[in-house]
Amino acid sequence: MAIHSTNRTDVNRSAILARLGADGPASRADLARVLAVSPALITQLVKDLIADGLLVELEQAPSNGGRPARMLGLAASAGRAIGVKVVADHVAFVEVGIDGRVLREASEPFDATTSTFIADLVEHIRTFIASGEDVTLLGLGVGVPGSVDEPGNGVVESAQLGWSGVELGDALRRAIGLPVIVENNVNALAVAERLFGLGRSHRNFLVVTIGTGVGAGIIVDGSVLRAASGGAGEIGHIPVDDDGPRCSCGNDGCLEAYIGEAALVERARAGGVIGADDGIDALLRAAQSGDERAVAVYREAGRLLGRTLAGVVHTIDPAFVVVLGEGTTAWRFWSVGFEPAFRSHLLRHRRSLPVEVETWQDASWAQGAAALVLATPFDAAGAGDQGRLIRARLVGQVVRP
Repeated sequence: MAIHSTNRTDVNRSAILARLGADGPASRADLARVLAVSPALITQLVKDLIADGLLVELEQAPSNGGRPARMLGLAASAGRAIGVKVVADHVAFVEVGIDGRVLREASEPFDATTSTFIADLVEHIRTFIASGEDVTLLGLGVGVPGSVDEPGNGVVESAQLGWSGVELGDALRRAIGLPVIVENNVNALAVAERLFGLGRSHRNFLVVTIGTGVGAGIIVDGSVLRAASGGAGEIGHIPVDDDGPRCSCGNDGCLEAYIGEAALVERARAGGVIGADDGIDALLRAAQSGDERAVAVYREAGRLLGRTLAGVVHTIDPAFVVVLGEGTTAWRFWSVGFEPAFRSHLLRHRRSLPVEVETWQDASWAQGAAALVLATPFDAAGAGDQGRLIRARLVGQVVRP
């Protein structure tokens, strides 16, 4: 099988497979319209996908007088991906179809700081895989809070997890026997947005997450911007104040040290809004009950986020912004401070920039990780040998990693 060369930054081929997997056969014209790409590009992409054995031409669609359109379908419907979200105290799992639809999910306690964390993670993954159907798995996508050298390598640096130079990708490949793609968790969400969400019709947008940490996934020309060491988008570590509180990264005054979940809880405790043993859920309940002190905590967090994000927008010029993460459950309180700060700090011609806040489920992180696998078959440069292995599985030629 000769896989045609392609720009590693282009996920349109994966988007075509995802669309056909979700909605069934479609014509070239349908795909061009839905994916917001030119008919000429669709024609070329489809030609390559047919040559690669991934698409087939089906019967002609009915015509209203013009030339009948040839319908396109997937060459095979088999093939699923496993997504894993790793955080300090638990791991979440999903199994998704080629259309990105979550077929099953699970969550297990996990301690990232123990000496056996890799063995523990392997055991959790094996258990989740074994509990599913006997189907072809294309690969394993893993999202982590931190920097990753290259998705196909998977060497992790994470202050939140306490990991330094952890060769996670290699360890999981040896133990699980599947292709493994490892990526920053926010970048993984951005890939999912590009394939299955609002980003389907845009090639330049920004995904921002608020919750335990603060991060961003930057999509430029259809691709996640990773930059020199895979750490692009760490907006939580933009300096806010030289004399500010200590951040988990070791620096003082980072944005995350002001508006991350731990910072909000600490401020609420110090102000007597919640008890010494209460957490973020208690703060949200207080705001929902009308406690102005709780509302003020969120309002100030929103103000700092809005002001900082305006600078990011001026730097990368996205078509729109998507806000995600656990923190969005309280977005109506964040937005009171966010909207005026964000709009007032933007240049006049950008002040109408759309900001979409999506509903959140914990499994969304893991779904983003699974999207890494679905986006990888045509990313030969970025995923290296793992991309080759995933492509082989996609067309039914299962090869051991």
